[in-house]
Amino acid sequence: MQPAPIKPTVTLDAVNQLDVRVGTIDAVNNVEGSEKLVALTVNFGDHKRTILAGMKRERVNCKDLEHRQALFIINLEPRRMAGILSEGMLFDIGYADGITPALAIPETHVPDGARAG
Repeated sequence: MQPAPIKPTVTLDAVNQLDVRVGTIDAVNNVEGSEKLVALTVNFGDHKRTILAGMKRERVNCKDLEHRQALFIINLEPRRMAGILSEGMLFDIGYADGITPALAIPETHVPDGARAG
């Protein structure tokens, strides 16, 4: 793989506007009528959210992600996809580069809701 060019420089303030948190994926459910989307039920410690991710084609069994921690952006504007409201975004490393994606996960177990950065 050839790394993509580096994106333009942003300020630290721009980075700090993103709310990146650890969450545990409690459940993974297929989204009816979609060939790509699954609905993740994610526990952030003080609340749970539904976050849609287009990963059906990339993984043999998306259910394998249940009970795993990962990083999510949780302050994006909610977006309706396939009739379901997605309340965040999963960090999936590699998709934009055309390689099999991998989750961005904490090195060790941390409390759900812990912030990145």
